[in-house]
Amino acid sequence: MAMIHVNRGATSLGAFSEEEVREGLRTGRFVATDIGWREGMANWQPLSQFTEFGAGAPGAPPAQISAAATSEAAAPRSGLPWEHRQERGFFNAFVETLVMVLTKPGEAFAVMKREGGLGEPLIYALIGGCLGGIVSLLFSMGLQSVGFFADRHDMFGAMAGMGAGSAAFIVLIPLFVVIGLFIGSAIVHLCLMIVGGANQSFETTFRVLAFSQGSAGPLQMIPICGGLISGVWALVCSCIGLARAHDTDTGRAVLAVFLPLIVCCGGMLLVGLMLGGLGAWSASHH
Repeated sequence: MAMIHVNRGATSLGAFSEEEVREGLRTGRFVATDIGWREGMANWQPLSQFTEFGAGAPGAPPAQISAAATSEAAAPRSGLPWEHRQERGFFNAFVETLVMVLTKPGEAFAVMKREGGLGEPLIYALIGGCLGGIVSLLFSMGLQSVGFFADRHDMFGAMAGMGAGSAAFIVLIPLFVVIGLFIGSAIVHLCLMIVGGANQSFETTFRVLAFSQGSAGPLQMIPICGGLISGVWALVCSCIGLARAHDTDTGRAVLAVFLPLIVCCGGMLLVGLMLGGLGAWSASHH
């Protein structure tokens, strides 16, 4: 029988047999919101979703069902490491959360708290977004100032002008992060409502996007293609995160994330066809 690996947040509790996990749920060693995985499973999932340990498990004793149900009702999601930074330390909590979201998004958003305010995820998104954006901008400035100017005096003049503009842009990066996060979360949550996948509040959507973008932001520091990698990975984490946090299927989450792009592209195509048809009609009448 395959062993079940059990985690609580980012901490591994070890690998256990089915009987050990069942006994752990009964005695309180494990809670229903601990996440588990065994060979053959696509993603980590809470122990409460394992048919062997739920109320519908065949032959499950009443005491076990009662304990598991009580634990599930009493114990909220354990939260990402960032939500426990007072105990873990600011830097360690940020790095642990970043690694967990980027490498195990299914596990990360299965334990992320759905509520708790917008402040903590917003600070996390600001740190990750500003870090990646500023370093990426400085790297771009370095590339533009090396080998792109034939005359030395022109090079120094261009660098001075570029430096002034970049300094102003760096100051505005936090504002861009905040505005983009709030607007993006509102649009995605609206799309999630349209496709029938919004089983939680706007706050849950905001927290998913904040932790996704804050974790993917530092990837912008990768030379040349960092921006593309960061954007793609933020989309992947957002889709997985919305599915886990809203308890909806991944297809609805993906559709909600890409629906604005589909609508925009469809609108542009429609406008293009209308303009083309109008041009053809005008040409035929002259």
